[in-house]
Amino acid sequence: MLSNSCRYGIRAILYLASKNARNNKIGIRQISEDLKLPSPYLAKILQNMVKHHILSSTKGPNGGFSLLRKPESITLLDIIKIIDGEEILTNCIIHNGSCRSVKKSVKPCPVHDDYSKIRIDLINMFKGQTIAEIVKKANYSENITI
Repeated sequence: MLSNSCRYGIRAILYLASKNARNNKIGIRQISEDLKLPSPYLAKILQNMVKHHILSSTKGPNGGFSLLRKPESITLLDIIKIIDGEEILTNCIIHNGSCRSVKKSVKPCPVHDDYSKIRIDLINMFKGQTIAEIVKKANYSENITI
């Protein structure tokens, strides 16, 4: 359901939160090695998170990424919207576009009602899960394997 980019972004944010990276920077090379993710690809994802004020980044020998916001204020929904966009949570399974954009004259898709219920539950779950809660639940150690 979620793209690889989104899953990588979530993993990186969890990693930074587990390292208490609000006060110190962690380099892209270290993050990508520890998470076993491709560095250039991960760097693009994290730069997008910088652009949306989730992370901060500093260049140079002592540079790297750190959380800009408190982990308690970042939800899974925040990250999903930034990386995958809202379309993943609003688009119809069969029709092109969101269910809201389907013309009134067109019948809703055969799974519209069932999927609508699931979609609402999914959005509420993503909205209700903060990075801090996930890190705490998972009891993250030095080795993160999501």
